[in-house]
Amino acid sequence: MKIALIGYGRMGKAIERIAEQRGHEIVYVHNGGDLLLEHLKVADVAIEFTQPNAAASNITELLTAGIPVVSGTTGWLNDKAHVDAVAKSKGVGFIYASNFSLGVNLFFAFNEKLASIMNGYDEYEPRIHEIHHTGKKDEPSGTAITVAEGILNAYPALDRWTMDSKVQGLLISSEREDPYYGTHIVSYNSRIDQIALKHEAHSRDGFALGAVIAAEWIPGKKGPFSMKDVLGL
Repeated sequence: MKIALIGYGRMGKAIERIAEQRGHEIVYVHNGGDLLLEHLKVADVAIEFTQPNAAASNITELLTAGIPVVSGTTGWLNDKAHVDAVAKSKGVGFIYASNFSLGVNLFFAFNEKLASIMNGYDEYEPRIHEIHHTGKKDEPSGTAITVAEGILNAYPALDRWTMDSKVQGLLISSEREDPYYGTHIVSYNSRIDQIALKHEAHSRDGFALGAVIAAEWIPGKKGPFSMKDVLGL
């Protein structure tokens, strides 16, 4: 498979290494500036890990050119409905995930199941805590927001997540500390005890492998998908 890398930071380099280990060819690397669509047309799929202010325009341009896209950039979801609509109208495959790690996507599934159980016990209050490296731009992480959405779907009484402990809602707290690849903890706290679910990444390889697996899956698909579709969760 021929892959275009849109973004060549730490994640882009990890994806390149793992894609080549799996027998794929990197045919284009973009690390800023305008996309060169004449070079991109040879790619079977583009994997996009850039910045929140560039993601929506990059993805839209790629989809409009007929190139399937796998995107892991977080912090741009206000524009996702528009990008999904472009994928549908152009009939081109698009996968967004706040986290491509197999372990994290299992964590998402466990989180939803646990939330559906815990909602029946008013003694317990759910909270989320996440830790990432100091270079991470968005706070809270996209993964923490996905976890929060899984809990909110099970808790009709909670209508939002918040980072302000003085505001009513599902509380998310964050730390930025090196070296952390991503730790997420869901806890249910009562006056007498705590129940916790935790995922801790030890390297970027899990994220990169998941993105490459998604890129292997998306060619020939039409419209927007998620890692649940890729993994059959």
